[in-house]
Amino acid sequence: MIRLRKILFKIPATVLRSSIVASQSFHRHTIGQHYRPILSGILVLLAFSVSRGQEVVIKFHHTANGKRLVLQDSTYSNAFNEPYQLTRLKYYISDIGFTQSPQKNVELIDVATNDSVIIKAKAGNYAKLYFTLGIDSALNCSGAQAGALDPLNGMFWTWNSGYIFFKLEGYSTASTADLNRIEHHVGGYRYPNNVAKNIALNLPQAIQLNATDKKIIHVQLNLDKYWQGIHSIKIAEQPLLMTPGGLALKAADNFAGMFSITSIQ
Repeated sequence: MIRLRKILFKIPATVLRSSIVASQSFHRHTIGQHYRPILSGILVLLAFSVSRGQEVVIKFHHTANGKRLVLQDSTYSNAFNEPYQLTRLKYYISDIGFTQSPQKNVELIDVATNDSVIIKAKAGNYAKLYFTLGIDSALNCSGAQAGALDPLNGMFWTWNSGYIFFKLEGYSTASTADLNRIEHHVGGYRYPNNVAKNIALNLPQAIQLNATDKKIIHVQLNLDKYWQGIHSIKIAEQPLLMTPGGLALKAADNFAGMFSITSIQ
């Protein structure tokens, strides 16, 4: 041990410093190479998470006469004092997001089975929610498809007529159709009978999305506005609406007025 100390004592200080620096550099290089794949993997996961976007739940609430809409058992009345009961209410929502650029998503909202949509949005500040009630002509021209667009959902007419965008069915003593039926199947994608409607809703307050946010946006559909909006739709006069055309265009003009955002969680 004494001999080693004597040897080290005779080594010039500059040589010792160079050796220490080289040793530290070696260790840094070795550790860096060892952890570089792990660090790269973490960065890739972070980038993938950001690119996927933050999940936001859009929940639709359906009301009539100021009450929650219940199928089958409850009776409601429109602005013309026409009583009605509904057995079915469903509609297509597409391109839903916080920007006006097409989002390429299609969801079927069904009061009986599905009232929520999950979307992904990039981090940022947003003041509006955009969506289309209906689907674009390209999807209509593609014939029967899968998922939300599966014909088994009962929302497809034919390859020539395309999809039903909004379906309302039920009964009313004001109806002049057989069995007092109400059947409003609103659709049409060919000019001049394209009834898809772009809708923009102001958020009650601007929201900021980041990687940790979990937002739920509550959207109300007030069915009272369907019967009386830009146009008046009376059950006694129009119990059945089954094809594209003038009446479907009037019904679609009332779509935007039905929706509002009630709260954000």
